[in-house]
Amino acid sequence: MYVHAGNNRIIRTRDIIGIFDMDTATMGTSTREYLRSAEKENRMINIKEEIPKSFIVTSDKEKIDKVYVSQISTSALLGRINSEVKE
Repeated sequence: MYVHAGNNRIIRTRDIIGIFDMDTATMGTSTREYLRSAEKENRMINIKEEIPKSFIVTSDKEKIDKVYVSQISTSALLGRINSEVKE
């Protein structure tokens, strides 16, 4: 299954490690360091240049993690995933 993460970006749900709220998750210094590292290593993908509300951490079959920064809230993303599961 897949989830639409905004701006025509589709992410395979089995690759998702976690979906995090940008405001609450970035309060911790380790999370901010992780995001800085992902950006520095070109593993961060800004889905749209708007105010970010969430970020999605994924891992592919090569075990390389990517961080998708989305303008869609965590609750909306989880709702999209849950509606896909019910169908």
